[in-house]
Amino acid sequence: MTDTTLPPAAPGDPAPRDGAEPGGAAPPPDTAPDAAAPVAGGTTVAAAPATASRRPAALPLAAVFAVALLACGLAYLWDAVPGKWFASADPLAWGARDLQVTRGVARIAGDELYVMPNDPSGIVVVSVRTRFSSIDQASVAWVAIDVPDDVEASLLWRNDYKPETLNTMPLPAISGRLLPAVVLGHPAWIGRIEGLALAIRGAIAEPIRIRGVTVRPHDAPEIAKERLREWFAFEGWTGTSINTVTGGADLQDLPMPLLLAAAVALATLIVAGLARWRPALFPLGVAGSLAAFALAAWLLLDLRWAWNLARQVEATAAEFAFKSFEDKRLAVEDGQLYAFVARARELMPREPARVFVVADSHYFRGRAAYHLAPHRVYFDPRANTIPGPEAFRPGDWFVVYQRKGVQFDASQGRLRWNNLPPVSAELKLASRGAALFLIR
Repeated sequence: MTDTTLPPAAPGDPAPRDGAEPGGAAPPPDTAPDAAAPVAGGTTVAAAPATASRRPAALPLAAVFAVALLACGLAYLWDAVPGKWFASADPLAWGARDLQVTRGVARIAGDELYVMPNDPSGIVVVSVRTRFSSIDQASVAWVAIDVPDDVEASLLWRNDYKPETLNTMPLPAISGRLLPAVVLGHPAWIGRIEGLALAIRGAIAEPIRIRGVTVRPHDAPEIAKERLREWFAFEGWTGTSINTVTGGADLQDLPMPLLLAAAVALATLIVAGLARWRPALFPLGVAGSLAAFALAAWLLLDLRWAWNLARQVEATAAEFAFKSFEDKRLAVEDGQLYAFVARARELMPREPARVFVVADSHYFRGRAAYHLAPHRVYFDPRANTIPGPEAFRPGDWFVVYQRKGVQFDASQGRLRWNNLPPVSAELKLASRGAALFLIR
């Protein structure tokens, strides 16, 4: 009922709200999170629940990339493992001092055997005595360096099943190295292997360096360890490090960038397929996910590079820290050349003179010219050539550093090269692989 004793509302006063007594306090507003909010036109829109959770975008991408990387690694092992994934045999190895040269000439220097042919046939045979079971042993690798790509190289072995038979298998050479021979499944790779040998035939102008031979089961764990060793092998600074970085060992069966590129491609295909089914999992879309995968692969390669750089800093500090300038100059790769040129400069006049520099390596030719400044140095920066005798005149200096084909007859004082007419010269300084002459 209405209280008629109250005065009527004054004109312009707001009307009382529903549920409120005229002149009384208004009820508190509804603050429930799911209350409907009025909008223009009388329409109400329900507010979204504040407790809705959003899945982080990085977690599904990281999981997909990890799965793709693992799948690419397993696919490589499926193709690379020649036999059992988990073999019972242990790897075997023989060093350079265990080898015997049955044909050709050889010498030991450090942990390497330098071999050359000693007859016009151009044949070199290196062997090692062995006696091991062929069971689960899948490959034989001769660790040889500076092997010409055009030579014929073969793996030789005998077994106790037919000891009178000499079995052979070709060994391809790529970039101066011999590729391993996969012997698993070969009809003659049975019983006990009693002797391995390497035969090389061809035009061998420089000695071939052999460090040994290894026999491995090449199961999945071993191959995975080999790839990891190749990826994270220390790569010291070279003359091309300012432009390119190999990323581990010089020769790799599976380069790390190739594996990461395959994983990026596979992960992108997985995202493209899953995005049709659950698009909310990948808010970045296919293109954004591809960019994220590429960035992750780039980061992994940069981490490997940073680890290599840290080891390079340690090696550089061990080689140059707390040394004088002279000692640092002698510690670099052209230290022996620098020491020889320093001795040669003491015998040469102070005034700039004409100096001819020859060396088999263009690097040593250029470095010798640099160390001989301000003398007027003549050298060929591109080709390993020597000017003819007519280019020399009395008073010229001739620096020979690790250059073949230069002969000097001390009894007659005659210097010649490349079977050209000799010139009169005086030997002023001689060192191992280096000489300084004064043209008379």
